[in-house]
Amino acid sequence: MNNKFTNIKFEKCVSMKEHTYFKIGGPADIVAYPNNIEQVQELIKFCNENNIEFFVLGNGTNLLVRDKGIRGLVIKIDDNLNDIKVDGNRIIAQAGAKVSRVSKEALKHSLTGLEGASGIPGSIGGGVTMNAGAYGTELKDVITNVKCVDEYGNIKNYNKDEMHFGYRHSRIHEEKLIVVEVEMIFKEGEYDKIKAEMDDYTQRRNSKQPLELPSAGSTFKRPEGDYAGRLIDVSGLRGIRYKDAQVSEKHCGFVVNRGNATCEDILNLIKVVQKTVKDKHGILLEREVLIVGEE
Repeated sequence: MNNKFTNIKFEKCVSMKEHTYFKIGGPADIVAYPNNIEQVQELIKFCNENNIEFFVLGNGTNLLVRDKGIRGLVIKIDDNLNDIKVDGNRIIAQAGAKVSRVSKEALKHSLTGLEGASGIPGSIGGGVTMNAGAYGTELKDVITNVKCVDEYGNIKNYNKDEMHFGYRHSRIHEEKLIVVEVEMIFKEGEYDKIKAEMDDYTQRRNSKQPLELPSAGSTFKRPEGDYAGRLIDVSGLRGIRYKDAQVSEKHCGFVVNRGNATCEDILNLIKVVQKTVKDKHGILLEREVLIVGEE
């Protein structure tokens, strides 16, 4: 890259299978691991000045990388940017901190508001980007401010209203923004009640979701007034398989990797599911999982 980045770790030709929960994806040309927000800014500015494509990668939980991989630079924001600070009922977390870790920190201080999302495996940055949620709660419920880096490397701060949060949507989708830090405000609660609620959600998740197989979580967005899993199930698609891509027998809302599925296999199965549900019920299921990489 450039000798100005001597304090940033770079790797060439990195398999995205190792960086996504789906365990699928071809090689990325270069992956950079910035250690702080300033280095994220430097990398973005360098890419712009040199006309280099870049993609920001969090924990890879809601991501399907194409088989040819990702061209340009992948900026990995994960454990190297994961500080969490607690100040009264306020928590400030860097984008690489896991949602589950933030919820445990809230529990430790008897702060309530993130129990339903406590089992989400992704990073807080990725969670904010898609307004992740579970069991009736969404991250927007506790967020007050989001610090971002724009496509030119400038710092931007947005309050909750300015983030344009919707169902699995935020301002991040509308502009080329990178979440680097999130401020959240919680309500004070009782430790035992918060823990009991988190344990209940964990038990439900473990019993109903196919956590034993690689996936990207819920493959489809929830259609208005219904559930993707139910529609897929009543369409006779439970357990349907295309090579090593399969609609989970445990939860039809999940497409899983049985071992050696490719991105193409997963996409082919998704198309079959979408066409079948559309033909039988007149509803086109919208993908929740993000697809990136060279076609």
